[in-house]
Amino acid sequence: MDLGLPDFDGGLEELGLLAQTAGLAPVARVTCKRRAPDAALFIGSGKADEIKLMAAQLGATEVLFDQTLSPAQQRNLERHLDMPVNDRTLLILEIFAQRARSHEGKLQVELARLQYLSTRLVRRWSHLERQSGGIGMRGGPGEAQIELDRRMIGETIKRTKERLLKVKRQRQTQRRQRERRDAFNISLVGYTNAGKSTLFNALVKAKAYAADQLFATLDTTTRQLYLGEAGRSVSLSDTVGFIRDLPHGLVDAFAATLQEAVDADLLLHVVDAANPHFPEQIAQVQRVLAEIGAADVPQVLVFNKLDALEKDRWPLQLEDMFDLDGVPTPRFFASARNGEGLAGLRRQLVAQVNSAVSGSSRAKTDAYSLEHHGAAP
Repeated sequence: MDLGLPDFDGGLEELGLLAQTAGLAPVARVTCKRRAPDAALFIGSGKADEIKLMAAQLGATEVLFDQTLSPAQQRNLERHLDMPVNDRTLLILEIFAQRARSHEGKLQVELARLQYLSTRLVRRWSHLERQSGGIGMRGGPGEAQIELDRRMIGETIKRTKERLLKVKRQRQTQRRQRERRDAFNISLVGYTNAGKSTLFNALVKAKAYAADQLFATLDTTTRQLYLGEAGRSVSLSDTVGFIRDLPHGLVDAFAATLQEAVDADLLLHVVDAANPHFPEQIAQVQRVLAEIGAADVPQVLVFNKLDALEKDRWPLQLEDMFDLDGVPTPRFFASARNGEGLAGLRRQLVAQVNSAVSGSSRAKTDAYSLEHHGAAP
């Protein structure tokens, strides 16, 4: 269900892919144009009746909305439609819960889910009694249970945050060790299903999980990439993919994982060149990078999936410059699947590393000169 987006088809197609990734089978799609969402039902009552009739005819057992619903809207819709109603945020959280493998990833998903569910206790406990409990009583057993549950979730959130903080400290220790080794850190970022993990495997000859689906990778994987022309290895990290309207709870919860991108010396921004919506996807990635404080990290654009393009749509040259938020940025067309264009990308990485090492050496020389000879009068 999509409301108010200029591109209904693109939004609903992605929602359908998310549903399939979560193990659901979409049977129909409905669009609705309104100047503003309805406060009670998000959609109008007439459209809600239309959805209820369609669901009954098709045997649907759940309704998904492409936008985030308020707790009240979700509760009202479930009562009106007489079936479970969920939104894009919960769908993404469910996928993350299914895919998380590492201890850190599971903690991050647990925190995000708890924060989301804590705002929906009024719906979760709607079956309990709400009438007054007698003279001097403020509420019945229902309200008492809500308060109890809210307190339990609050305590669980606090414990989960403490455990995540401990994991974050361990990551910081690992980063400091890499910094002491004068490591050059590269992070792969990009929209989900752009081919980051396939590119990661192609560059470092690893066997990280890669699949043609949304959020195939949730946990950060780091390997050493040897660059012969530079005469050294660099650290390459594969991170979780971004998506349109990524829930803020996930951005906050995954801060430790996304910190790899913030602390990187270079970002390889992977783009699905075969996706007609790639400009919007680039904009979404840039928005999330700004949110996590990685907007100023240098980037190299990798327009991946060249093999999925018809030959008549191939670019005239595989290397050029791309205007990224007003900054001329190196762009490479490549296919991580068959290796097309990867040689040029490796040459660019060598140039970036050599430039960084040269700059670091000059900085150390200047510091040494000032320390031993003092500033010029």
